[in-house]
Amino acid sequence: MAAAEAVKSTVDQMTAASNVAFKDGVEKTLAALNEANGVSKKNLEAVVASVTAATKGAEALGAQAMAFSKTSFENQVAAAKSLASAKSVQEVVELQTAFAKTALEGYIAEMGRMSETVSASVKDSMKPLNERVTAMVERMQAAR
Repeated sequence: MAAAEAVKSTVDQMTAASNVAFKDGVEKTLAALNEANGVSKKNLEAVVASVTAATKGAEALGAQAMAFSKTSFENQVAAAKSLASAKSVQEVVELQTAFAKTALEGYIAEMGRMSETVSASVKDSMKPLNERVTAMVERMQAAR
């Protein structure tokens, strides 16, 4: 009987230890899942913020392009009218040269503004993603 009680006591101790280990394992797993869920949520929020910034940049670039197109068209109409009222071939050449110079300068200036808009848009859209990458690198370094 003493042997049976000793075996029962050992089995009870092993069962209790197994239950504690299982409970600790489940708690650690749940904590890791909650942490992963939080990280995933922050990553998704960063992607949404990035797409939102990129969309705003695209809208600004589109508006800028439309305004430039409208201005260019108006300038072309004005140039055509002035060319039509020219009195000589020399005057036509001078008007056309002045228009071409002005149009090229305007185009170059507009491309500079558009480049700035694109650059700012890329910077704004990458910022949330860069922040998430930095946070992940910091976590990995802290885990060492």
